[in-house]
Formats: sequence, structure tokens, C-alpha cells
Amino acid sequence: MSRHRKSRRPMAEINVVPYIDVMLVLLVIFMITAPLLTQGVKVDLPQADSEPLPQEQDEPVVVSVNRAGELFIDVGEGKNDPVDPQTLITRIAAVLTYKPKTPIMVRGDRNVDYGRVVETMVLIQRAGAPNVGLITETPER
Repeated sequence: MSRHRKSRRPMAEINVVPYIDVMLVLLVIFMITAPLLTQGVKVDLPQADSEPLPQEQDEPVVVSVNRAGELFIDVGEGKNDPVDPQTLITRIAAVLTYKPKTPIMVRGDRNVDYGRVVETMVLIQRAGAPNVGLITETPER
């Protein structure tokens, strides 16, 4: 009589519980640090339902227009100091010379004159930017 032995096979399952724990910890860390990373000029953005832009390789250059119509750029010295139109054109042209695919974004305060935002976009295009994006804020429900 031959007895059939059951051979034990190794289990080929992956235990994902530790990975879920790590992901939850990372999520909490990013949720806490994300508001701390925003710096710059106080601009009350208009709220609009819009789709987020696809993630670009290069960090965008952000030009801000505050309530008083002053221009700020997050490149170069004095990021919190207003710049004149010629300085804005010079800095954007310099960035685009070294990284031509750099996206240029405009943050316009919701209370600033629309014409001032359009003038800013014209200055950016004069500096050599092929297109300009507008930054909005998702409406609170």
C-alpha cells in the first residue's frame, strides 16, 4: 500500500497590511506639511471649477498680481517685493532662455481689475512665453 503524502507548498501571497500603514503615515505627513509649503504674496484667488493641469517636469514660474495691481514673480531676488514690468520681462526671458518648456502661471487677485491681469499676460508673452496659465482656487462647498 502506498500512501499519498500531501506535499506542502510555499504560500505565494503578499501581506499588504504593512504597506497600507506606511501609505497612511505618508498621507498624514503630506497633509500636514502641504499648507506649510505655500509662501508668497497674499492673493485672494477667484474660485472656479477647473481640472488640474497635467504635472510638468519643470517647476512653473508664478507671477502674482495683488489687489493693488502690483506685480510679483517667484524667481530671483526679492520674491515678496513688487517688480516693474521691465524687470518681469527680463526675469521671465532669462528663465525661458535656460528652460524653454517652463510653464508660466498667473495668480490674479479676484478683486484686481481684469485689464491688469491681461496686461500682465501680455508682458509675459512679450518675454517669450508661448502660453500662459491662470491659477484659480477650487470653490468651497
